[in-house]
Amino acid sequence: MTSPGAAGVLVVNAGSSSLKVSVLNEDDAIGDSFGIDAWDGSPDHPELAEFLKGQSGVSAAGHRVVHGGSRYISATVIDDSVIEGIADLTDLAPLHQPRALAGISAVWAALPGLPAVACFDTAFHATLSPAAASYALPAPWVQRFGLRRYGFHGLSHQYASGRSAELLGTDPKRLRVVTCHLGAGCSAAAIQGGLSVDTSMGFTPLEGLVMATRCGSVDPGLLIWLQQHGGLGLAELSSGLEHASGLAGLAALPDGSGDMREVRAAARAGSPSARLAIDVHAHRLRREIAALAAAMDGIDALAFTGGIGEHQPAVRAEATAGLGFLGVAIDPARNEAAAGDADISAPAAGVRTLVITAREDVEIARQVRAALAQ
Repeated sequence: MTSPGAAGVLVVNAGSSSLKVSVLNEDDAIGDSFGIDAWDGSPDHPELAEFLKGQSGVSAAGHRVVHGGSRYISATVIDDSVIEGIADLTDLAPLHQPRALAGISAVWAALPGLPAVACFDTAFHATLSPAAASYALPAPWVQRFGLRRYGFHGLSHQYASGRSAELLGTDPKRLRVVTCHLGAGCSAAAIQGGLSVDTSMGFTPLEGLVMATRCGSVDPGLLIWLQQHGGLGLAELSSGLEHASGLAGLAALPDGSGDMREVRAAARAGSPSARLAIDVHAHRLRREIAALAAAMDGIDALAFTGGIGEHQPAVRAEATAGLGFLGVAIDPARNEAAAGDADISAPAAGVRTLVITAREDVEIARQVRAALAQ
């Protein structure tokens, strides 16, 4: 392993059930890493503490925090007031905010005095215009509760858009790109001139695309009907929308899986419900890409990232199949062979289609350095 050196940045990515920690050197290469697949959220995990104490050469820590609300719209140096601010937003991200705070606590306990920066997944979308961010709801509700489209996966979208510009050899300020982060959670964003101008997720990560177990956008009247006439209580409704919908709900596999690989295997074996799940996922993705292109008055590039976006050629092929009217066309051989960062565009395509390796860690390290240099 390479040494992170004096410029090494410790990147802490606390998920709802997992933890990933890596050390990036000044060239953004990973010098060391540690992960817990099933993390109980405790900052006192002994193996975590041992790993962190061995990273005394790092110069700073960067923590992914899912929700910054309207208060945190850029990477922010962490102090006691920021800790309180992150905690105050727990009701907007109850699964993630406490885990981020636990990660911060663990690093401070192992490496006291290490400068730390919070990098917010929502911050990238703070540039949405009022027209893109506003819900057509009663003004008293909006004012009382601060209702707006926040958007998520911002660190991934920001990295993918910047990397797209690098691969295309163009200035990000001249690029209109739709980035598709496709994994267990899925979202897409319209990025023009390096700024997010629209995105599929909204006030919560439930809105937008079909995901592994999350429903994506549904008619709110349908949810009211289910409560009033279907007899569903709030807890049952919430659990169903979060954990039993999306690919899992549509495919109805015996084990309840929403993993795209398992859904595709079931479809190949002849399951009509699995085939429907794939078709709905693709339909909604195509529709969202086209809508986001419209938000920028056109599109120069389309980028796929995330576990599904990077490793599922069939998903990319299905998503782009109906987008010829936008100038999108992919080369089947390039699509199948894509590994790492790749251009899979057909030679005559007017829009370049790219596969981008997800590197939220690189974006976090970049934001940490920028925040501490101010």
